[in-house]
Amino acid sequence: MTGQRVPSHGQAVAVMVAATLLWSIAGVVTRHLESARSFEVTFWRSAFNALALVLLLSWIRGPRGLWRSLSTGGRALWLSAACWCVMYTAFMLALTLTTVANVLITMALAPLFTALAARVALGHRLKPRTWLAIAVAGLGIAWMYGTELSGGEPRHLWGTLVALGVPLAAATNWTLLQHQAGRPHGGAQAQPAADMLCAVLLGALLSALLTLPLAMPLQASVHDLSLLATLGVFQLAIPCLMAVTAARTLKAPEAALLSLLEVVFGVGWAWLGAGEAPSQAVLGGGALVLAALAANEVAALRERSAIR
Repeated sequence: MTGQRVPSHGQAVAVMVAATLLWSIAGVVTRHLESARSFEVTFWRSAFNALALVLLLSWIRGPRGLWRSLSTGGRALWLSAACWCVMYTAFMLALTLTTVANVLITMALAPLFTALAARVALGHRLKPRTWLAIAVAGLGIAWMYGTELSGGEPRHLWGTLVALGVPLAAATNWTLLQHQAGRPHGGAQAQPAADMLCAVLLGALLSALLTLPLAMPLQASVHDLSLLATLGVFQLAIPCLMAVTAARTLKAPEAALLSLLEVVFGVGWAWLGAGEAPSQAVLGGGALVLAALAANEVAALRERSAIR
C-alpha cells in the first residue's frame, strides 16, 4: 500500500476537519485522569502515539519502506519531527499547568503565525478573504474565551507561555510541509510530502525520550493508561497522519485556519463529557469561527469552479 495519491481540495478539507475532531478530545480526556500528572501524561501519550505510528506506517509502507524513509528523509524530515515534538510536549504540559480554555486560545494564534511564516518563507500572497477569515475567526476565539482567561496565578502564566510553543511550532511545520509538497518529484524518488509522515513518528519518539526522565517515578493507574493510550492512538497518531495527508493539497494558512475547529469541537466534548455547558460568549464566538471557515471555503470553491 503506497498511499501516494494526492487528495482533491474537497477531500483534503474533509480529512482536515475529521482530524481536528479527533484532536479536540484531549482536554476532556485529560481531565478524567486519576494519578498521572505533568511529564508522565506527556510521556505516555507520546509513547502510545509512537507505537501506533510504527504499526500504521509499517502497514502503509512495509517495514523496509518505513526504515528506508526514516534513514533517507534528510534535514526536512528531522526539522518537521522537531516541530511535532514541540507540539506534542508543549500541548500536554500546558494542559497540566493551566485551563483548557487558556491553551486553546493560545493555539488559536496558529493561523496568524502560519500566514506570516508562509508569506516570509514561501512568498505566498495571501488573498484578502484569507486575512479576513483569520481576523474574524480570531475575534470569535477571543469572544469565546475572553472572559475565562485566568490571571494572577503564576501557573496560568507559565501554562500560557508553554502553550505558545504549539502555534509557533505548528506554523513552522505547516510552512515546511507546504514547501515540501511544492517541490518537484523526479524518477523513482519518493514524494517528499509522503516522507513527512515519518516525521510524525520521529516527533513522538523524541517527545517520549525527552519526557521519560522527568516523568519518573511512573504512577499512572490502569485507568489512566487506557485513557492515555486512547489519546496516543486516536487523538494523535491517526489524526496527525490525516493532517499531513491534507497538507499535501491545502495551503498552509488554509490548513491552519481549519485547525481552529479543534477549539469549537473541544467545547462540545467538554459539554458532553464533563458537563461544562458553554456560555453565550462561547456559542457566539463559535458561530463566528464557523462562519469564517465556511465563507472562506465557499469562496475557494467558487474560484476553482470559475477557473474550470
